Amino acid sequence: MSLRCLLVDDSVRFLEAARALLERGGVEVVGIASTGAGAVSQARETAPDVVLVDLDLDLENGFDVAHRLVGDVPAVILISTHSREDFQELIADSPAHGFLHKSALSARAIRDVLGDTGPTARS
Repeated sequence: MSLRCLLVDDSVRFLEAARALLERGGVEVVGIASTGAGAVSQARETAPDVVLVDLDLDLENGFDVAHRLVGDVPAVILISTHSREDFQELIADSPAHGFLHKSALSARAIRDVLGDTGPTARS
């Protein structure tokens, strides 16, 4: 079966575009959220395999949200329009499995980040 994903971003346009892109690639988007509280609630309700969290949420940062999701989800991937180099140390110190630039977002890219250590697709 497909990989189950929760998207967390404060841009409605990005959420719509990312959902369409990922679903075309075989990723089941089980929920969307625009805040950390919404992300935690959706994660508990939908039990995703992976949560994609934007680094720049309106009043929060994605690093804090990633820490709040630990224990509720198997994997978190941070996403941003900023380059990895801008946040390299913070990404390395975070509980996230990795980072994807929004322009590189795809089902394959998510699976590549998760690699052998990430959650497996549910059957």
